[in-house]
Amino acid sequence: MGELPSGKVSQNRTVMIVLSYLWLLALIPLLVEKEDSEVQWHAKNGLVLTVAEFFFWLAITILGFIPFLGCGIALLSLFVWLGVLVLHIMAIVKGVQGGRLVIPVLSDYTSKF
Repeated sequence: MGELPSGKVSQNRTVMIVLSYLWLLALIPLLVEKEDSEVQWHAKNGLVLTVAEFFFWLAITILGFIPFLGCGIALLSLFVWLGVLVLHIMAIVKGVQGGRLVIPVLSDYTSKF
């Protein structure tokens, strides 16, 4: 969905796409591969995902301090963490195969910076 491979194709495209979805390591392809628009898109998408996860975990941590909710929130956060990990793996696989994993709402911010 939305594949726009234009510009120079990096020799390290696969490695850079993998790094794009490894949280703050997404800064490496963003700063190093400025000529490859596909790598840039994945790096920006990975950073947007990382920022969203940070705010989500911040909210979960705050809710965890509420009495009687703490244990339930802790259990819920385990399953959410597994879901986030699966999302990163899916994005990596799709990116390496030449596609893009468009995450509703979040991927809209990718093109804004």
